[in-house]
Amino acid sequence: MPSYFLPSPKHDLLRFFLLEPCEMNYLKVYRKRNLSIIEHKKNAPRKIKLGIISVSSTRSLKDDKSGLWINNRALKEGHKVVFHHIIQDEIQAITENILDAIRSHEPQVILMTGGTGISSKDVTIEAVLPLFEKALTAFGPLFAQLSFEKIDSAALLSRATAGIINKTILFCLPGSLKACKLACKHLIFPELGHLVKHAQE
Repeated sequence: MPSYFLPSPKHDLLRFFLLEPCEMNYLKVYRKRNLSIIEHKKNAPRKIKLGIISVSSTRSLKDDKSGLWINNRALKEGHKVVFHHIIQDEIQAITENILDAIRSHEPQVILMTGGTGISSKDVTIEAVLPLFEKALTAFGPLFAQLSFEKIDSAALLSRATAGIINKTILFCLPGSLKACKLACKHLIFPELGHLVKHAQE
């Protein structure tokens, strides 16, 4: 795509007047879409009720580095953490904990860590997929792309996913602290309010 397609401070009047009609139309559509996104985000909630679930048979709350980082990051951004659980990596335990947490705490978002790999003990995805009413199908590929830039082809081993259960948005992230930071900083937290706004409609 030519560089002049994207509006930026670098554009001068001469370049603007030299644009072809089709390029002018592209600029109008681009600006209109950007304004629409900005308006949506303005009306999005800024304080989110958030829950954290870490899937592990060995961790405790004290040494759950990924879960604790998510907790601190959420609080720093002004959100409310309503629970932080550690559960066994078993399908029934995961399913029951998610449904019970949604009933008891009514979180708008749940961030889960762990159990997204490909070993026989990694069953988080198998537990959550049947619960999804809608899948956020863009999350997995976007996270894989970010991961590929950091860890190259090892990104193939992650099955990170996201979906909606009874208006609660659930993200399933790898247990790695680096992976959680990557997803939260670049994908999840920047869109949290926007996602919740639409999920609650």
